[in-house]
Amino acid sequence: MKETVFTQKHIALGAKMAPFAGYNMPIEYSGINKEHTAVREGVGVFDVSHMGEIWVSGPGAKALLQYITSNDIDALYPGRAQYTCLPNGRGGIVDDLIVYCFSDTRYLLGVNAANVEKDWEHVCSFAPRFGMTIGSDLVNASESTCQIAIQGPRAMEVMQKLCGEDIMGMPNYTFKTLAVAGIKDVILATTGYTGSGGCEVYAPNESGEGLWDAIMEAGEPFGIIPVGLGARDTLRLEKGYLLYGNDMDDTTSPLEAGLGWITKFNDTKGDFIDRDYLLAQKAAGLKRKLVAFELTDRGIARHGYPICDAAGNQIGHVTSGTMGPTVKKAIGLGYVNAPLFTIGSEIYINVRDRLLKAKVVKAPFC
Repeated sequence: MKETVFTQKHIALGAKMAPFAGYNMPIEYSGINKEHTAVREGVGVFDVSHMGEIWVSGPGAKALLQYITSNDIDALYPGRAQYTCLPNGRGGIVDDLIVYCFSDTRYLLGVNAANVEKDWEHVCSFAPRFGMTIGSDLVNASESTCQIAIQGPRAMEVMQKLCGEDIMGMPNYTFKTLAVAGIKDVILATTGYTGSGGCEVYAPNESGEGLWDAIMEAGEPFGIIPVGLGARDTLRLEKGYLLYGNDMDDTTSPLEAGLGWITKFNDTKGDFIDRDYLLAQKAAGLKRKLVAFELTDRGIARHGYPICDAAGNQIGHVTSGTMGPTVKKAIGLGYVNAPLFTIGSEIYINVRDRLLKAKVVKAPFC
């Protein structure tokens, strides 16, 4: 099992550790609810070094990314980031990811931990047609890069103490390359996964421990605490953010997953993988869709539970579910067949052969 540069820090802090995406990762330190609340109301810090980083450079970089992603790369400019996904050529999704634009010839892909090798192979498979060379134009920097997420309404105040230039006014989904705590060429991006504000920082592994220690010290007056993957999941779910492998995968289309907003068919986008398939699916109308729901009966929906109609017929399945620490409700996401995927529809979650009433709602939950 792999370790990040921070693994021994997590163990020393008494974190509950567990395997995740091949890494020994902290699930919780002081308790999921406490950590969740700290991020919603103050500031928390996450080790997300298990995530992957792939550099795409050279004259063919923009054309390659325009073809293999669903969003419009032409909308990017240096310092701007974009959420997108990789259609798989069979109507499904290879992965969802963030593209960071440094120039028209240099981009960084931030990909999911469990999909690093899969994504790398997928991107590389299309490189030759765009005249790109693996190892120089395409570089998998995942093993040499650490990533820390500093999240919460006080997060940017903490980080401002460590930065020599203003970061307080950075819009969402932008980034800067700057010195942080005296460490040069750190990428600081406002692309968090909690919906509570903050940033993520990318640095070489050898700078990781010093960066972590500086962030924790700067955050002491703000009550900063380390946060594990358990609270990361409850935080993202309350905001309706999707998790690859749960809420979308190789069998779900971007349109079914509610990602039509990052699937562009405009002229500047041009052709891309699965464009014709997705246009046809959009024209025909979706037969199923990922929805957000709240349970109105007492209980909690979990991944894999059947979703039923009033007669008990299965019409879908739960992909994510929890008791939201902020909203104080049992919430979830799941695929539901037409016509019951419309907002306001009454559905039922089969929890150990008990049909619990739920209602389709609009995300986010808070």
